[in-house]
Amino acid sequence: MSRATEERKLKHLFDGGAWNVYEPNILNLGVGAPGTDLLESCCDIFQQATEHCLQHEKKENQSLIFQYGPTNGCFEVRREIATYLSAMYDSPVNCEDLIITAGATNGLHLLLSTLIDFQGYIFVDEFTYMIALDSMKHFTSLTIVPVKLNDDGVDLRDLGEKVEKHRFSSPNKEFWGMYYTIPTYHNPTGILFSPEVCRGIVQLARKHDFLVVCDDVYNILYYGERPEARLLAYDARTDVDYAGHVVSNCSFSKILGPGLRLGWLEVPPRIKPLLEGSGFANSGGCFNNYTAGIVGSLFKLNLAQQQIARFHETYKERMLATTEALAAALPEGCKMLSPSGGYFIWIRLPQPLDAREFLKYSLEQQKIAFIAGPRFAADGDSGKQFFRLSIGFHGKAKLADGARRLCQSLKDYMMSVTTA
Repeated sequence: MSRATEERKLKHLFDGGAWNVYEPNILNLGVGAPGTDLLESCCDIFQQATEHCLQHEKKENQSLIFQYGPTNGCFEVRREIATYLSAMYDSPVNCEDLIITAGATNGLHLLLSTLIDFQGYIFVDEFTYMIALDSMKHFTSLTIVPVKLNDDGVDLRDLGEKVEKHRFSSPNKEFWGMYYTIPTYHNPTGILFSPEVCRGIVQLARKHDFLVVCDDVYNILYYGERPEARLLAYDARTDVDYAGHVVSNCSFSKILGPGLRLGWLEVPPRIKPLLEGSGFANSGGCFNNYTAGIVGSLFKLNLAQQQIARFHETYKERMLATTEALAAALPEGCKMLSPSGGYFIWIRLPQPLDAREFLKYSLEQQKIAFIAGPRFAADGDSGKQFFRLSIGFHGKAKLADGARRLCQSLKDYMMSVTTA
């Protein structure tokens, strides 16, 4: 059978892979996606929203949802998103600052291709979202510079020294460099950047005039107190030295469904006209005009709000069940960062253990998969003592049982290494 024939039969991103998350014989604790039980109600609510939207289009809007949309997205849709986010963040989000995208990866690509000098630099946390790294590496003339990460966020001294070392004046683009991060419930570590670190990042960005891109897909998934503020809020427009250095890059993938391919950028006035004037954006108009219209109706009917609240509560239950099981059974010498929100749990093994070798052992002994630390490193080799677990896909009972079995497997592995 040809590869083309095989691909036509694939049903989802993980289909055909070694760790198919739907494969019953392997418990994949690495996948960062919502599970089937969360998505099953989408058919009903999207059917209602589609009927609502298309009736409006047919009667009142000349079916313009099927036309090239405005580059930054339909105003009514952006207003619905901004209204919802303002309530969730407890701080204003202006619809005039939003640009509709086809998801966070699409937003990152737009920013890289439009705003950053192609001879420039991308500063990243020493462990960061692996697909973002893959996307950055396609811009082969850009240099990726890892920066040390602490338990409360990026190491400001290390970031400052590396930025100062590489800074140059760009004759071609708005920015000579970018710092990419996930400041709220970081991927893969789960940490929440402290207010002090957020303020420090903004100060450095203003001093050295580089762009800060926040991958903000987990912002509203807090499981205790709401975070004090997101990093974008520290780049306050009321400051006397404000110029606009921080962009929030968001997506509905974790809270409504990845298949929508819908997200948004929240950008300062300095940046918005540059993005709207990009040929990459302007050629086809709004990146996802049709789906954006349906999601707009989903919010108007209060269906999106209910669905997101359900996702939120389910994730909270799953995170608590998983961390409780790990805390009770994790072997001595291992360290777990217990997050207050988001999707991920970051575990450190004692030296000199290698998470890649433990992964092989875990798959063989317990049929449990996770993602080893080097996948999140720019060099593909650092962080061998770490691994990441995700709570998004499986139910809490399965996650708790899997966590206990993983800990037992880890104890057995550590014993086998010690006695070898």
